Amino acid sequence: MRRLPGSAEPVSSPTPALGPPGATTASGTLGSRTVPPPGARSAWHDVPRSQVRRFAALAMAEAPTLAEEILREIRREYPHVPVILDDSGEPKSLIGIRRAIEIFVLHLETAEDRPRVHPEVFQDFGRGEGIGGRSLDSLQAIYRLGVRLTWRRLAEIGQRVDIPPPAMYELVDAGYEYLDGLVDQSVRGYAEAAARQAGERLRLQRELMELLLAEHRTRPAAGPHEIAATLAERAARIGWPLPARVSAGVLLRPARQAVAPAVGEGVLLDMEAEQPRMVVPDPDAAGRPELLRRAMTGWAGAIGPPVPLVDAAKSLRWAEAALRLMERGLLPAGEVLHCTEHTEALVLLQPEELIDDLARRTLAPLAHCGRTHARRLAETLLAWLETRGGAAEVAGRLGVHPQTVRYRLRQIRELWGDEIDDPDRRFELELVLRAQRLRGDLGRFSP
Repeated sequence: MRRLPGSAEPVSSPTPALGPPGATTASGTLGSRTVPPPGARSAWHDVPRSQVRRFAALAMAEAPTLAEEILREIRREYPHVPVILDDSGEPKSLIGIRRAIEIFVLHLETAEDRPRVHPEVFQDFGRGEGIGGRSLDSLQAIYRLGVRLTWRRLAEIGQRVDIPPPAMYELVDAGYEYLDGLVDQSVRGYAEAAARQAGERLRLQRELMELLLAEHRTRPAAGPHEIAATLAERAARIGWPLPARVSAGVLLRPARQAVAPAVGEGVLLDMEAEQPRMVVPDPDAAGRPELLRRAMTGWAGAIGPPVPLVDAAKSLRWAEAALRLMERGLLPAGEVLHCTEHTEALVLLQPEELIDDLARRTLAPLAHCGRTHARRLAETLLAWLETRGGAAEVAGRLGVHPQTVRYRLRQIRELWGDEIDDPDRRFELELVLRAQRLRGDLGRFSP
């Protein structure tokens, strides 16, 4: 329950409906006070018209000074509120407050169905709060202050002209309903400003990501210092602290209309690309990996290795390479992978043409072996290269008899001869065979 300023009598809180004293809303109430049943008269309408005109004349005369008092008090209580002048040099807020008071008072005298005020000023109030980064609570507190001062003055005028208390209660209800309409306009302006700000921030964030993920080696005119300065300037626009190291990632949408993952503050995310991209600051910071893991539930993709900020494009290249391997079934699908956990596969499978060419040269001795026999020799050779052990150790790894391993090792030495003792050749063989094992085609030879 509200109380009329300066009175001990309670006044019911209003509903969002907007209407004059004595008017019924669609729900059959005036504010939140129940309207008398059909046939009953409104207390305000029972006030003689001459008395209403006296009340309105006094209120209209005091509207300019009341508006100035309200603005002074607002600026005292909320000094952060900017003062914007119109073309005549008068504060726009003062004009809006005065106009709102005058239109409501005029409505009392003419008894029109609904008092109306041009919404532009009050939408501007809302936009100003949104652009200034302030909350709706701040905006509503300013309105509460204004209405408190207004009804204190109207209550004094009502006493001077002997308006009956029941009629003043109805007036208070109608006034708060009128205020609700003004607040609605300000909320609309606030929402518009917030939407524009969000859109502008996304645009600036995409520009920052484009710069971060660009291949700077293709721009020789831009030196490291110039790139760093540009990054700092772009990051400052969105309040993004420049980290020392970052990881770049690329994602696969689980569905076309999938909601962006809640990656947390500081992580840059571009959902406009066909494959969304992200930049993770300080990826090794405490709690960051676990936060990303939870946020990415239901998504698939890859996050590149941590690199210095200016090398973010390199991290993205590895993430894109991992994604291609996932799509070929060579890396686990259906989750967001960290490249640092799949280094061997990325190093050995990424340069596919080079590995295939090396395989043709190093595995040439298997050219005349049957496919099955070639695979068994390749398995034995790889186990021997990895363990550098004897027949028993290799047999244990392969699950075969040691004598079988000895037979195969003799064949391997016959096929490769003394080259099998060359450290460089052994390294090449192990590299090729590990890559083939990752691809599931160990021992394959393509002439």
